[in-house]
Amino acid sequence: MRQFAVIGLGRFGGSLARTLIEMGNEVLAIDRDPERVQAFASLVTHAVEADSTDERALKALGIRNFDVVVVSIGDDIQSSILTTLILKEMGVNKIVVKARNDLHGKVLYKIGADRVIYPERDMGIRVAHSLISPNILDFIELSGDYSIMEISAGEKFSGKSLKELDFRARFGCNVIAIKSGERMNVSPAAQDVIHSGDILIVLGHNRDLKKLEEEA
Repeated sequence: MRQFAVIGLGRFGGSLARTLIEMGNEVLAIDRDPERVQAFASLVTHAVEADSTDERALKALGIRNFDVVVVSIGDDIQSSILTTLILKEMGVNKIVVKARNDLHGKVLYKIGADRVIYPERDMGIRVAHSLISPNILDFIELSGDYSIMEISAGEKFSGKSLKELDFRARFGCNVIAIKSGERMNVSPAAQDVIHSGDILIVLGHNRDLKKLEEEA
C-alpha cells in the first residue's frame, strides 16, 4: 500500500484522491477550503484544512514521509509554484504537479517537479482523436513525440495475424498489448491473430500513429 498526499481538492484533485483510495492506497487530502475538506473527510484516509504555502503546516502533516505528493491547485499559479518549491526543499520523494499551460509547466520543472500533468489539454487531445476516428478509444501522450493509442480492431484487421498486418513496417508502430474481452495479452507474438472488436494498445511516434489512425 502506497501513501499519497493530494493538495487541492478541485475537480481534478478530488477525482484523483477518490481513484487512489479505490485502488487501495492511503490518501491524505489537503485543501484551504473547509467545505471541500469536510466533503472528503469520509472518502479518504485523512482530510485536512491547511495552507500548502505554509511550510510549518506541511511539516506538521509529515508530508515528507509520503511516497508521492500531487499538487493539484487550480487557478492560483503562484500558490502552485510556491507549494512545489517548499515540497522540493523539504525533500519530498516524488512531486507531481498539475499545470495550466506550458509556461507554468516549464517553471514547475525548473523548480523541481518530477512530473507535470496537463489534465485539460490532455483530455482535449483524447476527445479530438475520438472525434476524428470512432475506432480510437484513448490517446495518451508520453512526450512531445511519442504516444500510446488504444484502437478497436475493425474488419480491416480481423482474422489477420500481427505478422500479416506488420504494423512496424506499414506504420512504424508497435502493438504492445491486445485486449480480447477480459483477457489482456501483453507482448503479443507475431502469430497472434486479431479479431474484430479486439482492443490494440499501440506505441509509436505521433506521426506514425496518425497514419494508423487514418487507416483504421
